Amino acid sequence: MSEASAHRPHLSFWQIVNMNVGFFGIQFSFGLQQSSMSPIYKYLGADEASLPYLWLAGPMTGLLVQPLIGAMSDRTVTRWGRRTPYFLIGAILCSLGLLAMPFSPTLWMAASLLWILDAANNVTMEPYRAFVSDKLDKKQHSLGFLTQSAFTGLGQTLAYLTPSLLVMLGMNKDAVNGSHIPHIVIAAFLIGAVFSLASVLWTLKTTPENPLTASELAAIRSRPPGWRHTLADIGAALRDMPPTMKQLAIVNLFQWYALFCYWQYIALSLSATLFHTTDPASQGFRDAGLLNGQVGAFYNFVAFVAAFALVPFTRRFGPKRMHSLCLCAAGVGMLSIPLIHSPALLLLPMLGVGLAWASIMGNPYIMLAGCIPPERTGVYMGIFNMFIVIPMIIQIFTLPLYYRSWLGGNPENVIRLAGALLLCAAVAVLFVKLNGRQGTGRP
Repeated sequence: MSEASAHRPHLSFWQIVNMNVGFFGIQFSFGLQQSSMSPIYKYLGADEASLPYLWLAGPMTGLLVQPLIGAMSDRTVTRWGRRTPYFLIGAILCSLGLLAMPFSPTLWMAASLLWILDAANNVTMEPYRAFVSDKLDKKQHSLGFLTQSAFTGLGQTLAYLTPSLLVMLGMNKDAVNGSHIPHIVIAAFLIGAVFSLASVLWTLKTTPENPLTASELAAIRSRPPGWRHTLADIGAALRDMPPTMKQLAIVNLFQWYALFCYWQYIALSLSATLFHTTDPASQGFRDAGLLNGQVGAFYNFVAFVAAFALVPFTRRFGPKRMHSLCLCAAGVGMLSIPLIHSPALLLLPMLGVGLAWASIMGNPYIMLAGCIPPERTGVYMGIFNMFIVIPMIIQIFTLPLYYRSWLGGNPENVIRLAGALLLCAAVAVLFVKLNGRQGTGRP
């Protein structure tokens, strides 16, 4: 353990909250993508079976950008710190992408802007996670990462709910621009652009990075510069990967394939089961989009509350047991969604989805932070993200191959598939071996 990591101060709850406020803006952006990109693509004329291909930007930029940026941030020395330059630049680019996205006149432009937007989010993401790990002692990892999970829930709650709130404030839900994109969706993206930058600036103002010790500075400066050596660091980290990370990769394969299925097809599934249409020009399709925003806001609010509620249970029972339980709740919930024909009853399965989303954004990182060396946090956080985006890429290139032949061209069956895969993930996480007390759940 490094000299600095051995003497990290114990932070108060509110210091940890301020540290994680920036995650609110990042996740507001992700929430807008999850709730609105499939409808936007449909408004611009996308084929239903080809929707996964149009979501390629997120996982591909994550695969290419996050490990590299994570490794670079481990080697960076500036007057502002190691991580700060990355998540500030990423937040600025993300805001610009959000400003432009809803004004896309064509499908290719929307898809291109999503590449820019996701690249910016990925520049921000892993340095931000490494920043939290840098600041906290291992005993506070559960609180730190589950607080980050709470801001994920809060940011995405508001992102999903913003169009409905705008309707409540008097905006016409049926008013659209020349590309059939509703004005309420355009306004939501503009609001997201403000939140994305403002929340990161708040964290920078309230939470400076820990100063590096003389030995840490010497170690960083002793590393040879250049991108080739950065790539070599990534390769060495892959070779030295802890067994826990390899086992978590199997869990991620199931849970992130499932989540991508859900996000891409839930609006279409609700449109078919509750409004009996998949025509993007119909009022029923727009109403399904609003309903998806409302139930998405509900499950993200559940995630916001559950993230804090999970802290004592995770400390007592361990992160893997709690993660398995939460994934089971979401799996059963998703399997039941196509059977529900009342909007109010959709809140029941969303309780399970919210629990799982809180756990997914917190507990795997608790397991990860407990098994990696502190001086290589950035590169290992980036590599761990590869285990998130690779399942997404697999989903993108495989689902269109069997969407019509195996799933009958029915978006409801995609949601059923997601539920089954989450149950597989719940089983897989029980086989993850953790170190010492982390595996027992004792503090």
